[in-house]
Amino acid sequence: MRIGVLTGGGDCPGLNAVIRSVVRTAGVHYGSEVIGFRDGWRGLLENRSTPLDVAAVDGLLTRGGTTLGSARVAPEKLHAGIDEMRATLDQHGIDVLIPIGGEGTLTAAHVLSEAGVPVVGIPKTIDNDIDGTDLTFGFDTAVSIATELIDRLHTTAESHQRVLLVEVMGRHAGWIALHAGLAAGAHLTLVPEEPFDVDEVVRLVCERFARGDSHVIGVVAEGAMPLPGTMAFREGGIDEFGHRRFSGVAQQLGEELERRTGKEVRATVLGHVQRGGTPTSFDRVLATRFGLHATTAAHEGHHGQMVALRGTEIELVPLARAVARLKTVTPARLAETRAFTG
Repeated sequence: MRIGVLTGGGDCPGLNAVIRSVVRTAGVHYGSEVIGFRDGWRGLLENRSTPLDVAAVDGLLTRGGTTLGSARVAPEKLHAGIDEMRATLDQHGIDVLIPIGGEGTLTAAHVLSEAGVPVVGIPKTIDNDIDGTDLTFGFDTAVSIATELIDRLHTTAESHQRVLLVEVMGRHAGWIALHAGLAAGAHLTLVPEEPFDVDEVVRLVCERFARGDSHVIGVVAEGAMPLPGTMAFREGGIDEFGHRRFSGVAQQLGEELERRTGKEVRATVLGHVQRGGTPTSFDRVLATRFGLHATTAAHEGHHGQMVALRGTEIELVPLARAVARLKTVTPARLAETRAFTG
């Protein structure tokens, strides 16, 4: 059998571990060949590939990023290029394609699957917003990095009696903000799932200082939004891929808080540091298990599926279900966090 593999969307800790796992499982256990397509769907559209064997993936387990490269491709280009991609797969004799990516990549994988291409997807996103799986690899690393950096900010906030707002990734889902905020003992957590009331944030900050607290730490997901009409807010528009451009919610909220409370407020944007570098041991293990089970599913003919973590086991869920909706933070999880904030 010949397996094709590609990594789409943003880079993510654990991608190389998945590639290594697919290659080792295919070669050692099944005697199959693996062809990697460079820069995600763009490599499939432009017919840019590289053979992958066990020697080629040696040492990838601990490396961040993706050795195959990644790139975003506009959805309309993907839909228009289905025939081209099928031709590329046929030219290389690919029996099953294993795309590794988030919502956009898996949606494209589902489209290809519906067009008759044998596909087994692997979910990847630090945002943890893919439905059907309890966790995606990369999330644990992102939360660990964010938690460590927030821990460091507590001491400087205490020293200067400041409000520090830490902006973390999370376009539509606030899982990183929720977990990092809870783990680092933040006093305030704002997520995209629930627009925040600026008056309530002002009240919380003032009350903490009034009772003698030395500082306030707030964790803000990049996709968080104020309730309409509660503060002036500059939006960044939409990019070529249909994604919302962010205009710095933490910075804008910080300016509003400083004006209303008279306290010194600083905003820190963690940005891409959350998804760079070495993956945690948890993400290495999860990525390796995903690669193993996806390759096994490919050889057993379980196409049109995505590997998923359910409890402690790896299961298969239909791609159609995985991309039907995003997995967002539930009201119950928000309620848990509020019990430790304020």
